Amino acid sequence: MRKLDSEAAAARIAGIAVETPVLAALGLLLKLENRQHTGSFKLRGAANKLLALSEADRARGVVAASTGNHGAAVAHAAAQLGCRASVFAPETAAASKLEKIRRLGAEVVLVPGDSVESERAARRHALRHGVAYVSPYNDEDVVEGQGTVAVELLRQVPALGAVYVALGGGGLVAGVGLHFKERGEATEVVAVSPERSPVMHESLRQGRILEMEVGPTLSDGTVGGVEEGSITFELCRRAIDRSLLVTEEEIAAAMRAVFQATGEVIEGAAGVAVAGALRERSARSVAVVVCGGNVTPDVWNRAIS
Repeated sequence: MRKLDSEAAAARIAGIAVETPVLAALGLLLKLENRQHTGSFKLRGAANKLLALSEADRARGVVAASTGNHGAAVAHAAAQLGCRASVFAPETAAASKLEKIRRLGAEVVLVPGDSVESERAARRHALRHGVAYVSPYNDEDVVEGQGTVAVELLRQVPALGAVYVALGGGGLVAGVGLHFKERGEATEVVAVSPERSPVMHESLRQGRILEMEVGPTLSDGTVGGVEEGSITFELCRRAIDRSLLVTEEEIAAAMRAVFQATGEVIEGAAGVAVAGALRERSARSVAVVVCGGNVTPDVWNRAIS
């Protein structure tokens, strides 16, 4: 695997993604990726992946599988670069999220079954038509793009004691953690997962990618399994110093606390990282990557009720 260079990625994606602010609140430094175009950090990795393709490859279009943030990110990046994008999603996906992807310019292809089936269909389409498949996390260019969050954090907040990041497939925390490690920073990288969907957490603990049943969680952005052979497994082993789990009650409380303190509406995955940091209040300078703000009304109502 090549050496990832998130500094170069930051310069590459500057015309598509924006630098997001850091806000001091709740005794933490909140890196507000909910203010990113499309409302989440996912745009960074998608933009870097598309820019890494040749013009000829982009001209053929790209394909992804997603029910939310990743699909919106691919759609937006593709529109900015003038290429076609198709996003495969299960028929049961939230209509509001699919409509957002369409508004951003992508074709939405509905597939019977669950997210596993829509991903398989997207991969088959990519192979059949010779177009690039854009993974949400299992891709060097995507991980490198997510690491641009750390590039900005180091510029905005020197000498961080710790950074808390939600852990799903591992693309975000791998990119962020590796950038800190490669720069020789002493910053502790803490990965946080919901108790009801701890697949990567348990995989790292047991030293192999596991297949596990997961339950419903407010953190829909981190729910689900980890692709067999995913590059993020080894990257996370190198990038993460510590991994912990939080409850649904802690996630909801964190979402409420951020809203009450700042007025920022954050999604469940962002609440996961905030919950971990709030549990472990520290005298150190602590940053939390607020990974997104795309929350459906029903999830928000569950969190604040």
